[in-house]
Amino acid sequence: MKVGTDAVLLGAWVNIHKAMHMLDIGTGSGTIALMLAQRSGELAEIDAVEIEEADALQADENFNNSPWAQKIHLHHTSIQNFFPEKKYDLIISNPPYFINSQSPPDSKRHLARHTISLSYQDLINSVVRLLTKGGRFNVILPFTEGLQFIDQAAKATLHCRRQYSFKTREEKKIERWLLEFSQEKSELQTGEVTLYKEGEVWSDSYVALTRDFYLKL
Repeated sequence: MKVGTDAVLLGAWVNIHKAMHMLDIGTGSGTIALMLAQRSGELAEIDAVEIEEADALQADENFNNSPWAQKIHLHHTSIQNFFPEKKYDLIISNPPYFINSQSPPDSKRHLARHTISLSYQDLINSVVRLLTKGGRFNVILPFTEGLQFIDQAAKATLHCRRQYSFKTREEKKIERWLLEFSQEKSELQTGEVTLYKEGEVWSDSYVALTRDFYLKL
């Protein structure tokens, strides 16, 4: 699992204020869980769930070789079969998102990119089951799928409270939504992030958001 822009965006964008018990659903190689560990205090705890065995092994190796090994706990299972004794004040997921598109031939990419392994309804049900009353759930999704997810989540009393758009260039259409949900209603906060300002030069907004996670910045 390569480190993708989606994971870096979500890991940098999520509001971790006062979060002590965090859950990364579908951690892959562990990028988001590691970013949460880097951003949070020493008493914070992060659980990372991954269904794919090879990815779980890679994430576990990455966690153990990081400065935050004591804060991150890997669980090799599906979120549907994950039943911890606690709930979480912050849940994050960079989930499978293609619903109706043609499946890729590689089985690992199939699991990572297509909702066959984790439907939106299963993800929403799991979040409702595992989120504390005042907790926050954050997710990144493509444009159309994100709008569908907002409507589907609202039916389960998960209300969208932050909605940021992301596109690679200013002239392009919106490519991703960064979304934050809570069971408590509040006024919707909106914003946008653009990757490039010209050529291959990153925009000021992207650099400001992610500078703590790139060695070259």
